[in-house]
Amino acid sequence: MNFYFTILLIFTIFFIGRCEIRKVHAKAKLPGTEEAEEINKNLKDSRTSLIEDEASDDEEVDDENEEELSEFFSNLEVEVKNKNAEKSQSNDEDVDLAFMDSRIVHYKDEDLKQTHSEKADNVESHDESEEEITKSNDDETDEAQTLFRKAISMMKYKDNKKAMMAAYSLLLEAANLNHSESFGLVAFGYLTGLYLPQNLPLAKKMFEQGSLTGEPRCQGGLGLIHSLGLLNHKVDYAKSLIYYTFGALGGNTLSSMALAYRHWRGIGVIQSCESALMYYTKVADVVASEAELSGGTVVHRVRLLDEQENPAILAGMLDDDLLQFFQLIAEKGDTRAQLGLGQLHYQGARGVSADHGRALQYFQHAADKGDASAQAYLGKIYADGSETIPQNNKTAFKYFSESATKGNAMGQAGLGSLYLKGQGIAKDYRKAFDYFRMAADQGNVDGQLNLGLMYFMGLGTVRDYRKATKYFNLASQNGHVLAFYYIAQMQATGLGVTRSCPLAVELYKNVAERGRWSESFMEAYVAYKAGYYDHAFIIYATLAEMGYEVAQSNVAFMLENGEVSLFNSSVLSEKSLIYWERAASQGYTAARVKVGDYHYYGRGTTVDYEEAVSNYRQASDQHRSAQAMFNLGYMHEVGLGMNQDIHLAKRFYDLAAETSADAQIPVMLALAKMLIVYGFEPFSSKEKKALFLEYLSMDYWLGPYWDIVALSILIGILTLLVGLYIRRTYQRRQR
Repeated sequence: MNFYFTILLIFTIFFIGRCEIRKVHAKAKLPGTEEAEEINKNLKDSRTSLIEDEASDDEEVDDENEEELSEFFSNLEVEVKNKNAEKSQSNDEDVDLAFMDSRIVHYKDEDLKQTHSEKADNVESHDESEEEITKSNDDETDEAQTLFRKAISMMKYKDNKKAMMAAYSLLLEAANLNHSESFGLVAFGYLTGLYLPQNLPLAKKMFEQGSLTGEPRCQGGLGLIHSLGLLNHKVDYAKSLIYYTFGALGGNTLSSMALAYRHWRGIGVIQSCESALMYYTKVADVVASEAELSGGTVVHRVRLLDEQENPAILAGMLDDDLLQFFQLIAEKGDTRAQLGLGQLHYQGARGVSADHGRALQYFQHAADKGDASAQAYLGKIYADGSETIPQNNKTAFKYFSESATKGNAMGQAGLGSLYLKGQGIAKDYRKAFDYFRMAADQGNVDGQLNLGLMYFMGLGTVRDYRKATKYFNLASQNGHVLAFYYIAQMQATGLGVTRSCPLAVELYKNVAERGRWSESFMEAYVAYKAGYYDHAFIIYATLAEMGYEVAQSNVAFMLENGEVSLFNSSVLSEKSLIYWERAASQGYTAARVKVGDYHYYGRGTTVDYEEAVSNYRQASDQHRSAQAMFNLGYMHEVGLGMNQDIHLAKRFYDLAAETSADAQIPVMLALAKMLIVYGFEPFSSKEKKALFLEYLSMDYWLGPYWDIVALSILIGILTLLVGLYIRRTYQRRQR
C-alpha cells in the first residue's frame, strides 16, 4: 500500500511541476511587471491613434494604390471590430490563469491533508487547465502570426503612407498578443519615429522585454542604444557587443553588420579580418540570394556635407518639373522619353520610386515603334515577373528574340539567360554562352556577369577561373552587385586567385551594403529635409553602426551643427569627432580634413597640431585635397606642428590653387599677406638682415664672375646703340 501511495505522490508532484513551469512560461510571455503593463498600454494607445490617423489620411492616398490596397483595408476594419469582442474574452482568460495559479499554491499547501481520490481529481483538473492554457496560447499565436503576415505584405508599399500606418496598426495588435517579431518592429518604430511617435524610453523597454524572449531584432536594438549612448547612458561597447553577438546569432542584419564592421576596424574588439569576413559573408549571402541579375534597385545616398558645400550635388535627383516635361513629350510619342521614363520606373533611380507597372506601359509604347532596347526591357520584365506583372516566359522569349535580332546587347544577354536556365525553352548552354559573349563584347554588364559565371562553372565551355575573374571584374566596374559577390567568394577561398582576406572583406562589405535596408537612406534624408532631425539621426546612426560611410559622415555633420537634441550639448563635438574619424578611415576626403580641423581647434579633443598636420597630409597626398594643401601651407607659414618655412608654405599654396579653381582667390590673398608680413622681416634681426643682403648680392644670383658678365652685357648694349645711331644717320643722308 505504501508503495502505491509513493508512486501516486510522485506523479502528483510531477504534474504540479509541469503546471508551475507553464505558469512561469506564460508569465515570461505575458506582461507581468509594471513596465510591461505600461508597454501594453502604450501599444493600445498608439494603435488607437494610428487608426484615427488612417481615417484622416484617406484623401491623401493615390488612386492607383487605393485599388491595390482596398482588400487589405477592408479586412483590417473587420479585424478591428472583432478585437473589441475578443478583448473581453482574453481578459477572462487572464482571470482564469490567475485563479489557476492560486489553486496550484493552495494545492501544494494542503497536499498532505488530501485523500488519494482528491489528489487524483486535482490531477485531472490540472490536466484540463493545462489544455485550456495551451489552446488559448496557440489561438493567440496563430492570430498574431496572421496579423504579422498581413502587416509585412502591406509594408511593401513604402511610398503609401496609409499602407504603412495600417501595417504598423496590425503590428501593434500582434505585439499586444506578444508576437516577438512584431515586438521588435514596433520597438524600432518608436525608436525612429517614422510611423509611430518617437519614444526612446518606450522603445528601450520594448527592446528589453523582447530580448528576454530571444528576439534578435530587439537584441540588436539594445546593442544600438548602448553603442550610441542614448537616454543619457554612456557609450558601452561591451554591452553593445554582447547584444550584437546574440542578435547576430539569431540572424539580425543590424547586429551582423555592426559586428563585422567592428572587427574590421577594431572598434571595442581586437581587429580581426577573419571575424569580419565571417559576419559579412552571412549578410552578403542574403543579399546575393535576393539580388536580381539586373543588379537591383538603385539607392541614392546623399552626403549632407557635400550638399551644403555644393548644392548641385543633387543633380542626380530628378526635379518634378523636369519629370512632368518628360512625361508630356512621352505622351506625344517621343521614343527616347518613353524609354527613359521606363528605365526610371523600372530601376527606381534618381528619386523616382520603382513601379514595374508604369515601366511596362512606357516600354510597350516604345517597343511598338520597334525600339530594340524597349523590347529587351519588356523581355526582362516578363522573364522576372513581379507582384503586378505575372511571369510569362513565352512573351519574354518573343521580345528578347526581336531585340537580339537587331543586335541589341541587352536582348542578347536576356536570350542567353533563358537558354541558361531553360526558362520556357530547352536548356542549351552552348547557345547561352554564345549570346552572353556577343552581349559582353558590346559591354553589357549582364552579359559580362553571366559569361564569367559560365567560365567559373564550366558551362558551355571549359572551366577557366582566369577568364571568369576577367569578366567578373568587368561587370563589377559597371557596379553589378553579383559581380562583387563572386569576386569576393574567389578572394575569400583562394579559388583561381591568391587568397586575400582584406580584399574579400571589402568586397563582401560592398555587397552587404546593397541590401534592401539601404533604402532607409532616402527615409532619413526625407525626414531631415522635413525638419525631423532626431528621426533622421536615429536612422543615419543605425546605418552608421552597420558601417555605411555616408551615414557616418551624416551623423557627424548633424552632431557638429547641433541639430540633434538626444544628447547633452557638451558631448556633441566628442561624438562628432568619432564619426568623422570613422568616415575618414573609409576614404572620405572631407572627413579626413574635418578630423584635422578638430585636432587643430581642439574640438572634442585636446589641441594637437602635429596630429592635425598628419591628417592634412593624408588628405593632401592620398586624395589631392585643395583644402588640406591650403591648411598645410598656413601651418608651414606660421610654424604650427612643424618648422616654419615660408618657401614650403608658398609651395603648398600654389599646389592648392592648381588643384582647385575655388582655391585661387584664397591663395592670392594668403600670398599677398605673406608679402606684407614677411617683406620687412629681413630687417628684424642681424641674422635675417645678413641673409637678406646675401640674397641681394650679385654673387648669389650671378656667381663670383658676375663682373665679367655685367661688362659683357654693357659692351653688347653700347655696340647695339652705336649701330642704331650709325643706321639712323645714314638714312637721314639718303633723304
